[in-house]
Amino acid sequence: MKNVVLTGIGGQGTVLAAKILAQAAQARGWHVRTAETIGMAQRGGSVTSHVRMGDGGETVASPLVPTGSADMLIAFEPGEAARVLPLLSPEGVLITASSVKQPVSASLSKIVYAAQPIIEALQKREGRTIVVDEQPLLKLVGNAKALNIVLLTVAVCQTNAQGEPLLGITVDELKEAIAACVKPKFVDMNLAAVDAVRKQLNL
Repeated sequence: MKNVVLTGIGGQGTVLAAKILAQAAQARGWHVRTAETIGMAQRGGSVTSHVRMGDGGETVASPLVPTGSADMLIAFEPGEAARVLPLLSPEGVLITASSVKQPVSASLSKIVYAAQPIIEALQKREGRTIVVDEQPLLKLVGNAKALNIVLLTVAVCQTNAQGEPLLGITVDELKEAIAACVKPKFVDMNLAAVDAVRKQLNL
């Protein structure tokens, strides 16, 4: 069983990223269940998506990832990474964007928190933590809305000690899922983004 949690702010593309990941898993013949908390997504609220994939041929009974059992947490924003961190297993992989984007609830306080202290705290955890400096990558890609593709590319390129894809999904399978889930006019741009990120980060 592969358990992945994606979290961010409404409008960052979190739900689409979860859909792409689920599509890639289903194309492999895995049983998949997903769930989202998106009630405030369109208003700039916090969004969390759960993707559970039966990579061992098992049937996934529940769509929600239990506390402390996520193999990977993909965070579109460092504050959201900290908020959802209890879902990640101690040895799980955390991938987070580095830039702050506060949810509406936090913005009401009129105090913008600093990302660096949160990132430093996240980097002290036991498991692998990858902080993605996404702004240069988004400029390279040429689309500020491609954060979901940037982070998914980094996630899929993570390997285990044997050099195998940690999520069991290849880059080619990610591309096929993007083509299946993204509107046709945006497919080529997103596929090019995958290649650009891999080249820039040597993945």
